Amino acid sequence: MGSAAPVWNALLEAGRTFGVKAAGLGARDLLRLEMGYLLYGNDISEDTTPLEAGAEWAVSFAKGDFIGREALWSQKQSGPTRRLVAFELLEKGVPRHGFAILNAETSTPIGEVTSGNLSPILQKGIGLGYVRSASIGIGTPIAIAIRGKAFPATIVKPPFYKKPVKGEG
Repeated sequence: MGSAAPVWNALLEAGRTFGVKAAGLGARDLLRLEMGYLLYGNDISEDTTPLEAGAEWAVSFAKGDFIGREALWSQKQSGPTRRLVAFELLEKGVPRHGFAILNAETSTPIGEVTSGNLSPILQKGIGLGYVRSASIGIGTPIAIAIRGKAFPATIVKPPFYKKPVKGEG
């Protein structure tokens, strides 16, 4: 047994009375998705701008010059050609990375899922993905291609999970 195992076991034992349980990367990934947090390598990368990813809050044009400022300013003026959206499936299904996002009326591809899963808390499929159309807004119907079938979905405002207000549940 390696030297980390006794420490791990001691932590689990010490936390047992507090309900501490082991959680893996799958749990972490689902929790960050339910909050609408971006995962580097899936939802953002060196090929993605903060404006496309909905993370404009991370850029300050008032700060002065920085690498990429001119390109970002140009994109801000003209609008990104693609953007990240959050969606919820309307039927039972599990959206996954790489699945096509479809126009709800024509079933033509308009983008791709970057992160998706079945939320056990919400009991529905949720995901993030990039779409090419700037005209897609909150409430817009779309579809997700899952194993050859178009599953109806709608664009929503993240986060998916919203903490209940005291007294509401």
